[in-house]
Amino acid sequence: MEARLERREAGLEAVTDGWFVVNVRDAPWWTNDELGIACVFEGDDAPFPQLGFTLGVLQPGQTGGLYHREANQEDFLVLVGECLLLIEGEEHRLQTWDFVHCPAETEHVFVGAGDGPCVIFATGSRAGWPEKGIVYSRSELALRHGAGVEQETTSPAEAYAPLPKWRLGPPASFAGLPWG
Repeated sequence: MEARLERREAGLEAVTDGWFVVNVRDAPWWTNDELGIACVFEGDDAPFPQLGFTLGVLQPGQTGGLYHREANQEDFLVLVGECLLLIEGEEHRLQTWDFVHCPAETEHVFVGAGDGPCVIFATGSRAGWPEKGIVYSRSELALRHGAGVEQETTSPAEAYAPLPKWRLGPPASFAGLPWG
């Protein structure tokens, strides 16, 4: 059965379960001056129960999130640009077509690098989520890159409290991006 799509503040969003096709330009977007922009694809009315998907765009220095580990597997593919991967206390430079596999409980975060935007496709299992949870670990490496918490917490609200809130809707421009 085909999902019903509606234009919402974030973008064109599925409001019923079912299959659908949506172009990245039209899909639901979130923006944050410090954390970049993110396309989440699913809507609040019709969440994906098994897998989560996000297309993140980081400018140099933007973190996209905070250093953390989750109880489920996550995987990432750099589609465009460069970024730093902070993983298990180490720093690795990534470029277009680098793939990152994070088994459950792998500490990680990405930081935009290079001269322009970095586009990362992310997916993760939702098995047992959110009951299994997430941990934002204190990491000196992550703190040096502006991607860490001063004190370990399992609360996303607590971890992200010092940062600007995400805003619904696409950025003012997609210039410089493949779908721009």
